[in-house]
Amino acid sequence: MSADIIDGKAFAASIRDRVAAATGNLKEEFGLTPGLAVVLVGEDPASQVYTRSKERMATAAGMASFEHRLAEETTERELLGLIDNLNADPEVHGILVQLPLPPHLDSALVINAIDPNKDVDGFHISNAGRLATGQTSMVPCTPLGCLLLLKDRIGDLSGKHAVVVGRSNIVGKPMASLLLGANATVSIAHSRTADLAGLCRQADILVAAVGRPGMIEGDWIKPGATVIDVGINRLPSETEGGKDRLVGDVDFAAAKEVAGAITPVPGGVGPMTIACLLANTVVAAARINGLPEPDELTV
Repeated sequence: MSADIIDGKAFAASIRDRVAAATGNLKEEFGLTPGLAVVLVGEDPASQVYTRSKERMATAAGMASFEHRLAEETTERELLGLIDNLNADPEVHGILVQLPLPPHLDSALVINAIDPNKDVDGFHISNAGRLATGQTSMVPCTPLGCLLLLKDRIGDLSGKHAVVVGRSNIVGKPMASLLLGANATVSIAHSRTADLAGLCRQADILVAAVGRPGMIEGDWIKPGATVIDVGINRLPSETEGGKDRLVGDVDFAAAKEVAGAITPVPGGVGPMTIACLLANTVVAAARINGLPEPDELTV
């Protein structure tokens, strides 16, 4: 029996609808327009596409969008100066610096210069620490999107064995923290895990976030498991002159014959990331102004 395909694109659209409703309520009741500032340094084509999408969706949701496109040779001092200005700007409630940055810029220094209350990516060390210790924080968008998909599919995650393959600060570690917070039993695995395939076969929930196309094979998956594929890998077209292919970290064709449910690539986790970024911005606007978090966006 083939797995159910988890439609992240449709789910993300429903979140954006909730963001628009919450934004409208903040405007009507409090005269507050959530504002998102996006900073892009350099000319990376993928980053440009992603940034334009964020800006377009923020505007469509009724939010204020502030674009800052900086030259590749922008200095660290110039970038940090911009961030200081955005931190102090009362119309800006969320600040996103698009990664990766050019090699001459220190990403950790730049991210940690953002006001933690405006860190809608959830990457600031303060937010990472608060999440890891179970305190209120800004939650990284991709892990948050994964959690929402899992709760929608499974409901209560208590007692489920979740295996997260990948230990990055952006996805793997915060994903594990969120799953622990939802009372799942969590194993974090990586390329040096002994018998990685055997561990994956124990998972009721398998989250793949390693950045290696097709690494998770079909026979690594427990029958009926829910598989969340975070990977987005670009491969050459199989036909001459065709477009590059986007594939995940899971062998989708094989996995869907074993899993109970699985996210596709594209159309799974990717759309959720931007939707959760918008939701985080609205939540940040409410928190910064001492207002209750919108009911529409309560996880």
